[in-house]
Amino acid sequence: MSSDIPITKENLDTYLKEVAKQFRKLNKKAIPADITLIGGASILINYGFRDSTYDADALIQASSAMKDAINYVTDTFGLPNGWLNEDFKNTRSYTPRLIQYSKHYRTFSNIVNIRTITGEYLVAMKLMASRKYKHDISDIVGILCEHEKRGSPLTFEQIDKAVTDLYDSWEKMPEDAQVLIHSILENEDMDALYKTYANEEAAAKNALITFDDQYPDALTENNLDEILNHLLERQEDKQ
Repeated sequence: MSSDIPITKENLDTYLKEVAKQFRKLNKKAIPADITLIGGASILINYGFRDSTYDADALIQASSAMKDAINYVTDTFGLPNGWLNEDFKNTRSYTPRLIQYSKHYRTFSNIVNIRTITGEYLVAMKLMASRKYKHDISDIVGILCEHEKRGSPLTFEQIDKAVTDLYDSWEKMPEDAQVLIHSILENEDMDALYKTYANEEAAAKNALITFDDQYPDALTENNLDEILNHLLERQEDKQ
């Protein structure tokens, strides 16, 4: 799910704070809740290379009152349904082990703990996804670039451990994942590489949007990659 309303680090904190406030009111027991933010939302909180995302993927451990709290915030701020969602569970990047390797971010209203995914674990997730029409590869470059600028560069050994921790081995990853991460790590101009991948991802997304407008309901999860590759090949031929 995505919307046309951008979520920034600042308004994300506002929304989460209000979710926690309402959850505290609605929850009949003083049992805390955990929300582990995944992907774009984690990147907003921990890094500075992206300004916004369009929904907040999360793993939510809470009583049924959480659903009502989220719906309240949806209505109060005019947000689209699903602005905070668990759709990520249906993707190949999902593993319940993510919670184990998440890090505490903030606690709101002394009852809702917000956790995020950082560093090599985000990189491992993005490698597993490797979608040409999303921010997956540019996010990997952005994360590595920012760690390098902070003076705490991520190594292949750290990423290798994260892949093993989350997915057991590289055998479960896309077949070109290791080649991709080595090529990124060896690149000497991360800023330029980030722009290259970001532009390619934007072009891929626009190609899919145009196709979907022309052929409504033709795209499915099963044929998306094949159609996108065909569209990109046609673009290359025209150039």
